[in-house]
Amino acid sequence: MDTIQIRGARTHNLKDINLDIPRDKLIVITGLSGSGKSSLAFDTIFAEGQRRYVQSLSTYARQFLSMMEKPDIDTIEGLSPAISIEQKTTSHNPRSTVGTITEIYDYLRLLYARAGTPRCPEHGTELQAQTISQMVDQVLALPEGSKLMLLAPVIRDRKGEHLNLFTDFKQQGFLRVRVDGAVYELDETPVLDAKKKHTIEVVVDRFKVRPDIQTRLAESFETALKLANELATVAWMDADENGETPPDLVFSARFACPLCGYNLPELEPRLFSFNNPAGACPECEGIGHNHFFDPQRVVSNTHLSLAGGAIRGWDRRNAYYFSIIQSLAKHYDFDIETPYRELPDTIQHILLYGSGKEKIEFVTPGHRGRRSKKRTHAFEGVLHTMERRYRETESNLVRDELAKYMSVQPCPECHG
Repeated sequence: MDTIQIRGARTHNLKDINLDIPRDKLIVITGLSGSGKSSLAFDTIFAEGQRRYVQSLSTYARQFLSMMEKPDIDTIEGLSPAISIEQKTTSHNPRSTVGTITEIYDYLRLLYARAGTPRCPEHGTELQAQTISQMVDQVLALPEGSKLMLLAPVIRDRKGEHLNLFTDFKQQGFLRVRVDGAVYELDETPVLDAKKKHTIEVVVDRFKVRPDIQTRLAESFETALKLANELATVAWMDADENGETPPDLVFSARFACPLCGYNLPELEPRLFSFNNPAGACPECEGIGHNHFFDPQRVVSNTHLSLAGGAIRGWDRRNAYYFSIIQSLAKHYDFDIETPYRELPDTIQHILLYGSGKEKIEFVTPGHRGRRSKKRTHAFEGVLHTMERRYRETESNLVRDELAKYMSVQPCPECHG
């Protein structure tokens, strides 16, 4: 039999219907609310199929199962044992994805943590962690007699004169330092330009490669790693046979990039979870998007003037914020009665994003009839003012009102 034959179905609001339904097909039952879809599918077909299946079981098995009521129907043939799957409503949790709901994401996190190779996002180099014994073995594998020095890179591409750093090195008993690639005695360090970036490495040890320096080298590596946040550099003191100095060897006691120092802890599944602070984007906290004050919502009607309400809350009805607009108009010489769309782009940008470092004299009304106040400071901009108020307020009413001017965008850091 290739059909389910229903005759005289009268369950609930079914009106004595006769129906043949193809077997082994995907069947969709549609209709208006109250037309009998559920009565046919669940209360007739499923109920009778389940009832017949339970009746076929032993008396012992039936005592553990509930018997469904027999539907009001004349005959139904071609019916197999039936199951009914509970409907799941769509999750509105922004942290739920197909991967998390199906738990596939858990297996992916485990795969990346156990089989993944960490790399620097800036340079693409593989991040490798080494023990001190591995570092020593790598150095001792170099040609015997090579003249080397072990450095601790304490400053990498940072601006400043770093005078206190040199003094600290001398107090700790070090004699030499390499600054921007050149080696100096600590008593003869150059005056650094505070506006330029510098790399400063303290010379921890100088040695020739020999098999008997293993213990000494291990102690020197330990000192260098403590000074430079688990990083150490081995530099050649002599040129090779071609007259060129070989590149430095960089070592790390943790997963770190030898070029920029970017580092990671030991790989764990939580590092790959956007629902865990260890793996979530710090900007959007793993949500994938953020809310921002949308200029098109803040300035909803560009045909209006600033005085007429182009920016709601900053017009004549709000004395404090309107006085700020008046002070800006006086400073930048524009008319607050001019439609917003006709204002110069520079003025529109200042209104929304602020005056930068340029200071402006603001005259704001005093509280409860008191004298006006004069203050000189930079203007933070309408958007930044709204962001600050939204962040600092404890009032839900204020938050709800400000939220009307916000839109959603993919996170600019992780791109969603």
